[in-house]
Amino acid sequence: MERYKDIIHLQYPKSNAYPRMPMSERACQFSPFAALTGYDEAIEEEARLTDSRVLLSEDEKKELGEKLRFLKENIEKTPEVCVSFFVPDEKKRGGRYLIAKGKIRKIKDYEQELLMESGETIGFCDILYIDCDLFRMPDA
Repeated sequence: MERYKDIIHLQYPKSNAYPRMPMSERACQFSPFAALTGYDEAIEEEARLTDSRVLLSEDEKKELGEKLRFLKENIEKTPEVCVSFFVPDEKKRGGRYLIAKGKIRKIKDYEQELLMESGETIGFCDILYIDCDLFRMPDA
């Protein structure tokens, strides 16, 4: 302090050209700097789990084909079905299995699609299983 005793009593100089910065804005210059923008989102996306597509055996494919044929023949009965199907993930490898319950509007053989009354379209290759009460009826 001895070195500054000649100026310690002087008033702090004020600028006539620039107004004094308010205290509320002074802290902004010390705000944290995010060097890795988007890093947290990338980590969350990578940590998100997806399911792998289940590959059906030839026997399971044959059984599924028979069920679809049976449903097409009995479409006028508008059976209530439960379909488990795979939906690929848009951002990463894999996807998830969903279950659709409802009535079938149409079975499109050429497009290999199942059209539900809800408007949902399910590809034959995405179907894991189909269940219906008509499958369990003795004289269906």
